Amino acid sequence: MDKIIITVVGKDTVGIIAKVCTYLSDNNINILDISQTIVQDFFTMMMVVDMHQADAPNEVIQQDLDELGKSIGVTIKCQKEEIFDMMHRI
Repeated sequence: MDKIIITVVGKDTVGIIAKVCTYLSDNNINILDISQTIVQDFFTMMMVVDMHQADAPNEVIQQDLDELGKSIGVTIKCQKEEIFDMMHRI
């Protein structure tokens, strides 16, 4: 499995989850786990996805999600699971 951690952060608006999940589905990316919350007016979401059958390479997916985030007013970041784990180890 090729796991990627996707984080989405920004001002809450209608359709953030739908647009991100639609992009992932359209590109054959499976969502393994998802958590989201809204604190006051700020939206945060963390997803673990499987890129094994993705229609495009990681670099293209990251670039597309960055552009999608800009278009809906949020920041979307992607990291390989191993890198995310190393960065967040205590």
